[in-house]
Amino acid sequence: MLNLNDQVQQQLSQLGLRRITEVLDRVAQDASEKKWSYIEFLHRLLDEQSLARRDRAAEYRTRMARFPYRKALEQFDFSFQPMIDEKRVRELATMRFIENGENVILLGPPGVGKTHLAVALGLKACQAGYTTLFVSAQNLIEQLSRRDERRFLLRQRVAPYLAAKLLIIDEIGYVPFDATASHLFFELISRRYEKGALILTSNRSYTEWGQIFGGDTVIASAILDRLLHHSVTLNIKGESYRLKEKRKAGFVGVTQ
Repeated sequence: MLNLNDQVQQQLSQLGLRRITEVLDRVAQDASEKKWSYIEFLHRLLDEQSLARRDRAAEYRTRMARFPYRKALEQFDFSFQPMIDEKRVRELATMRFIENGENVILLGPPGVGKTHLAVALGLKACQAGYTTLFVSAQNLIEQLSRRDERRFLLRQRVAPYLAAKLLIIDEIGYVPFDATASHLFFELISRRYEKGALILTSNRSYTEWGQIFGGDTVIASAILDRLLHHSVTLNIKGESYRLKEKRKAGFVGVTQ
């Protein structure tokens, strides 16, 4: 016959309270040494379980976000990019922009940390409980404009990009959009307008966005009108991190 401790462990396992099972002995020892009340002992156990459940949920959201890599905001070298308003970035990390349905647009040349900041804010969103989805602009358009699908299925293909509380679209401007892709992108932006937050990164200034959308300045203006209505723009004009690393390794400035 099982002793009382084994019975409790078995019951916790049956109820799916795995974290309490793991910490029960330690918390019970703390309770004995610190003379906790019964209610405080129970509170500590439930707190451990709640934290574990929150962490698992955050990890699930992070996996589902499809980040290309994981880089935290704490890893970003603000001293290397003094043009960035660190205070503004820290404010964005509070996630109020998501609650307000606002957009964050990161502009700058390749290698200055736009994607790192986008991923870092996305990770914060996952930890804060927001569903998040990361996609490159090229992959997004490929998914939306597949020609082997009938038109009515567009609603199904666009659904994940509408459902995410935060949608991150990376590298707008590296590959030009044709007319069909431009209109699909406009439709997505319009349907998320004032309903869901966006983070976008681009290597093009706003005056060049007409070139991104096949020279169609009308649709570019319509897209920007919706994006910029409630938005924060961070224009990064610093040096490329990749060039910095190459220089440190001796690959830049070496005569061939």
